[in-house]
Amino acid sequence: MIDFSNLEKYRENNRIEAKRALGGLPKSIWETYSAFANTLGGIILLGVVEGADKSLHPVDLPDPGRLIEEFLDLLNRPEKASANILSDQNISVEIVEGCHIIAITIPRAGRQDRPVYIDGNPFTGTYLRNGEGDYRCTKEEVQAMLREAARKSPDMDVLEQTEPQALDPDSIHRYRSRMILRHPEHIWQELETPDFLYKLGALGKGRDGKLHPTAAGLLMFGYEYEIVREFPSYFLDYQDMTVSESGQKKYHQVRRIVSSSGDWSGNLFDFYFRACRALAPACAIQSLSSAMDLSDISGEDPELESAEKSSVQEALREALTNCLINADYCGTGGIVIRKEQDSLTFSNPGSFRIRLEDARSGGISDPRNTMLCRMFHLIDIGERTGSGLSNIYRIWKRQGWPAPVIMQHTDPDRTTLSLAVNQPPSSAAVYPDIQKAVLINYLTENVSAGTKELAALLDISPARVRKLLSQMAAEELIIKEGTNRNRTYRLKS
Repeated sequence: MIDFSNLEKYRENNRIEAKRALGGLPKSIWETYSAFANTLGGIILLGVVEGADKSLHPVDLPDPGRLIEEFLDLLNRPEKASANILSDQNISVEIVEGCHIIAITIPRAGRQDRPVYIDGNPFTGTYLRNGEGDYRCTKEEVQAMLREAARKSPDMDVLEQTEPQALDPDSIHRYRSRMILRHPEHIWQELETPDFLYKLGALGKGRDGKLHPTAAGLLMFGYEYEIVREFPSYFLDYQDMTVSESGQKKYHQVRRIVSSSGDWSGNLFDFYFRACRALAPACAIQSLSSAMDLSDISGEDPELESAEKSSVQEALREALTNCLINADYCGTGGIVIRKEQDSLTFSNPGSFRIRLEDARSGGISDPRNTMLCRMFHLIDIGERTGSGLSNIYRIWKRQGWPAPVIMQHTDPDRTTLSLAVNQPPSSAAVYPDIQKAVLINYLTENVSAGTKELAALLDISPARVRKLLSQMAAEELIIKEGTNRNRTYRLKS
């Protein structure tokens, strides 16, 4: 991650922390250990100081071996750190300019180990990392990590205070009709509705011996007003922001599908089909309009499905499904699907449960809501092999469109997938939000970069990238260093 022969080029940022450590092991090292482990990982440099210009410089540690022993001894004590996620390869002594320093590379902890906390209390000793440094997590953030760490999927919980009448019978009927068409010989088709829902995982037995909806069953088939009693922040929102033409004039046409409207069930099953139907027909994204046959996703007559499916259609369905099954419904902000003239975004509460690199390459699957995933899969919606996201990347590349961009936010945790459509890669300048995400990712992995380098990265002119960089500087995302031709940009520390 760091070229130690050019240490002075680096600055502290969301993945690099420097500590002098000449007086011994710094107490603040534990907050940074927790923060890096719970966020994206990072590297702690002991025996490194900041210069007046924020550049990093080594100071010679008199006994680095003793510091490492002290660090590892404390790290393996449960009262100091909840988990040791390091291996021998994560700690090294480096010689920089004749000085001995220590580099501790901290990976992002697996979800089963998060929250990684210190001093024996997850609610006071859990930290996250942002551009301003390490900050103590709120109670809600800690609870979200604890839910993620549970072996049992949260959507399997039996809601003993909720009755089966909270489920919409029309939604259940549409689901069973679709399942019959997809799997006409399935042995569950002859079951009575309560038994069918029990086998499906939509109902479960409570401690009173009676059937009650599971969290997955309520989310999938419940009435909206019943869902929000269990999940107060539950909200589904599809926004169509495309521009339509009328004669010689263009006008903004805003169409929304929201779960709280009261004129439909408001559950995930019905939202999926409504959102799919709204994504493409008679809209400005003409390539999608011609590519998608939506007769099978009206939710009314699935028998009309066309035998031919476009790859773009499948990618959009996969993006929507991933958004729904990976959402943290105890989180805030709700599900937001937004269609604009040249882009689509799918945003849900909750962070990625696997490394982004693994998600892009495919083959690894760890859905947040396994029961919802199973329910969708039984009606042939969604992948279960972990290849959904990698297929989206492959399809977008084949279309010649800018690569999809995944943005992860904290405080609160949120994941957004942005898809630019109907434009060649060289036209990426019309997607400033996507561009900003690309630049942030690049400057996370590279200490700093100049205008020409970043313009080449985005395939836009230097003048356009300077304008974008000025916006990011005004938003305090990045910092400018140097002047004119020697100017470079880095993430704000």
